[in-house]
Amino acid sequence: MAEIEGGGGGGHKKGGKKPKGKKMSTRVDFTPMVDLGFLLITFFMLTTSMNKPKTMEINMPVKTDNQEEITKVKASQAITLLLAENDKIVYYFINDKTGEPETPVITDFSKGGIRATILNKNKELLDRANANNYDSIPILKEMYRLNQIPEDEMKKRISGIKANKEALIVVIKADDKAKFKNLVDILDEMLICNIGRYAIVEITPIEQDLIKTAMTTINAN
Repeated sequence: MAEIEGGGGGGHKKGGKKPKGKKMSTRVDFTPMVDLGFLLITFFMLTTSMNKPKTMEINMPVKTDNQEEITKVKASQAITLLLAENDKIVYYFINDKTGEPETPVITDFSKGGIRATILNKNKELLDRANANNYDSIPILKEMYRLNQIPEDEMKKRISGIKANKEALIVVIKADDKAKFKNLVDILDEMLICNIGRYAIVEITPIEQDLIKTAMTTINAN
């Protein structure tokens, strides 16, 4: 609280001069404000939820000699993404009949780039398998936002959709000239595109040559 203290002046002096008025000084007591500050800090500490650490799931292929443990998938069901320099991505599919890589395509991280490719291919595969639940993930998230279903149920149903055996499988390989940010960005795309099965694999010398050829073609054009 504020207090006013009196000081100086007072009494008659010799010579009959008029006495000076008393000087008033103000002192502010901040003790109640400090108490209020501690109360507010305690209140916010008890009522604010701490940020939960965010983790990113990364699937790495497991080497095994047991043929029964190897999951067989169609070659055309997988897409291989080669992360190249200058924030470019070279991707290709494997032809089911010949077993050879199809003509590689160069794209980037824009919304109409690799994201559109992954979404369209995943939709094509699920349509071909008559899996009508591929588009229910946004619906489930909206239902959760509107408090129509609990969070546990939403996560369980989305996990079931991602685990569809007919869905797209993404193989990610990074060239030496690719940035670490490119790897993080492509993993974010897996989450955005609701891809449940993807893996980071070491790039081969043949694929490195494929990237060089593709990038040379771009620079030539």
